Amino acid sequence: MVSGAVLIALAVAIVWAAPDWLFFSAALLIVILGARELVTLARASALVVVDVPAFVAAALTMAALGAPGINGRMIEVVLMAALVGVGLVTLGAWRGEPHALASVSASLFPALYLGLPVGALVAVRQLGGPQSLFLLMLTIIVSDSMQYYTGRLFGRRPLAPIVSPKKTIEGAVGGFVFGTAAFAIIGGWWLPQMPVGLRIGLGLSIVALGIAGDLFESMLKRSANVKDSSSLIPGHGGILDRIDALLFAAPVYYIVLRYV
Repeated sequence: MVSGAVLIALAVAIVWAAPDWLFFSAALLIVILGARELVTLARASALVVVDVPAFVAAALTMAALGAPGINGRMIEVVLMAALVGVGLVTLGAWRGEPHALASVSASLFPALYLGLPVGALVAVRQLGGPQSLFLLMLTIIVSDSMQYYTGRLFGRRPLAPIVSPKKTIEGAVGGFVFGTAAFAIIGGWWLPQMPVGLRIGLGLSIVALGIAGDLFESMLKRSANVKDSSSLIPGHGGILDRIDALLFAAPVYYIVLRYV
């Protein structure tokens, strides 16, 4: 409980008050730690993963999208270099094990699953200020909390029993209602330039993608037969367990803020 409160307070402080270089450094640390957890999950699934190139590819992808002054202009170069670099290293390390395609895919996956979304979060803060990023985080927090409470009170029908047996359809409905309302209402102050109809639609999308992101990470853990992505945060699992909902929601949020 204490570690969870400290984590939330630290996240809020970094989002609102940290200078750009410190926020970027924190995001880079999250990418590296999350990539390490992904590699561990892949190895628990009997895949041979080259860890250092995977970490570097994920970090550079995040930097290409979120580093101040770059604004995504190098992203295609980084992704192509990651493909070639990780492919060559995997080729050199391969000793005839099965599932070569799955292994090299797992080595590239941190760049896509972590590098791009976390880079999008950094870019969102640059585009719209701390309040725009915190609005996304708050929507996910409200949605997650209300999924839990409405699920406990009214949950009867499982949402995805194979992936996450405790999640219910009723809980998801609660998350949609309260999460979307939070985004639409608070967004009136923090994103006043966004029309109310777009705020409602984007709020619904964020909640839906947050639920999908949560289930996706649960699928990865269940396939690797582990409960948490790591034991980094006492009582709360690992980095992936804390940011899973954001990883699917962040890219869409970034695209809307930048291009729509």
